[in-house]
Amino acid sequence: MDVVTIGESMMVFSPIRTGYLRHAHTFQKGIAGAESNVAIGLSRLGHKVGWGSRVGEDEFGTEIISFLRGEGVDVSQVIQDDSAPTGIYFKELLRPEEIRVYYYRQNSAASRMSVQDLNEEYIASAKYLHLTGITPALSESCRDTVWEAIRIAKKNGVKIVFDPNLRRKLWKDENEAKRLLVELSSYADIVLPGVSEGEFLFGECEKEVMAKRFLKNGSSLVVLKLGEEGAYYLSDENKGYVPAYDVKQVVDPVGAGDGFAAGFLSGLLEQKSIYDAVYKGCVVGAAVTMANGDVEGLPDQQSLLSLLSQQEDVLR
Repeated sequence: MDVVTIGESMMVFSPIRTGYLRHAHTFQKGIAGAESNVAIGLSRLGHKVGWGSRVGEDEFGTEIISFLRGEGVDVSQVIQDDSAPTGIYFKELLRPEEIRVYYYRQNSAASRMSVQDLNEEYIASAKYLHLTGITPALSESCRDTVWEAIRIAKKNGVKIVFDPNLRRKLWKDENEAKRLLVELSSYADIVLPGVSEGEFLFGECEKEVMAKRFLKNGSSLVVLKLGEEGAYYLSDENKGYVPAYDVKQVVDPVGAGDGFAAGFLSGLLEQKSIYDAVYKGCVVGAAVTMANGDVEGLPDQQSLLSLLSQQEDVLR
């Protein structure tokens, strides 16, 4: 595997029209989950990627496994649990720039992931282990699973990529969330925070200072996602700003960060410079915002080349 990732995938229901959910009567169904989004994005870009999780032994769980398998993602490490349901969430499309989400994932199958579910040989076979701060928020057993995955990766020389992916609705105690996410970040070789997550974790508002805090915390490379401003990266050897890909109209911003992670990791796997890998992340993240749904906008190689050719003067 080029990348192995672990986390919850859910069914997502989006109303056909904008407005409050109380007025919605017709929905379109999709598949979502930060880690599986990244897995699909990498697979579409030609990489070998495996996703580990638990889903319910129900129609939703079966659909998720079938969908990811159809996308070329290895799902051999996914367990169907007959004692818990697949998680779901709803989007509320108030307006393009304001989208709310409502989770129904408490006691889901994925929240029952455990250390016993992990296959050390499988994780050890990867170049990168991708984790997010969502999984440890689901349950104590999920938290233990993340720590064990980190231990396995460290033992076997697998680089760890961590996206804090703060979901306040999942944490009962924000102080505990801050403590744990800072600690998890310290074990990551590469950390991919957004500005708001950096402010939450370190209380810093100035971008370069924020990145330095992550670096001092233990990471080797920090890539700070700046939204419409692009991204800023920092390591002991390199630093710089990378411009965003110009999006004329944002259709659905949910999943853009996962697209960024997929594009960035793809760039690293192709041995691009950090600058070019970050820019590839910006382009893939932008592509996600141009389509409805969490994964529908993730580009394949041909679509990505088309996007790059439109702004090829930016990529160096």
